[in-house]
Amino acid sequence: MRARILFPAALAAALLTLTACGSDEGSAPAGDTGVPPSKASSPTGSPADSPASGSGSQGADVPEALDFTATTVDGKPFDAKTLAGKPTVLWFWAPWCPTCKGQATETAKVAASNAGRVNVVGVAGLDKNAAMRDFVSDTGTGAIPHISDEKGEVWKRFEITQQSYYVILDRTGKTVYEGVLPGGKGLAEKLSALSG
Repeated sequence: MRARILFPAALAAALLTLTACGSDEGSAPAGDTGVPPSKASSPTGSPADSPASGSGSQGADVPEALDFTATTVDGKPFDAKTLAGKPTVLWFWAPWCPTCKGQATETAKVAASNAGRVNVVGVAGLDKNAAMRDFVSDTGTGAIPHISDEKGEVWKRFEITQQSYYVILDRTGKTVYEGVLPGGKGLAEKLSALSG
């Protein structure tokens, strides 16, 4: 009988966590990488700097974190191996999330000012592709590639449990920051140390 009462409560808590529109909690304080020790090497728990087969941009070794393919919101194939060798920002967002919309302008601005030095990729989830395309159009973020992750495969790969979340990888594919950046503020500063 007790299990019947606890299961719905646990399920409700899990669903709230998955659908919550990011908060300030989880952001790394200054000087902290924001990465739990269990995830510091890579999203799958194995060392991020042990290359997988293949090579990324300019012949860079491809870390396991970037060894995946997907489809963009406009239906084009996306190979994450091409991101290897440069710092990379993965911005996890949902089309109906007001916090995500609030981050769009700053994220696009940072992407434009770091073009050629840093990869910035949106990873859309928690909705259908049509809504994802509308979000990109409405927010003017079309210059950034956006992955359509309707099945949540990339989200699972990086253990993402909420939208409006950033994962920053250094040029070797090691996670150096993950968390919420309200309005995208602080993203430029985090990248300046990696791309300089």
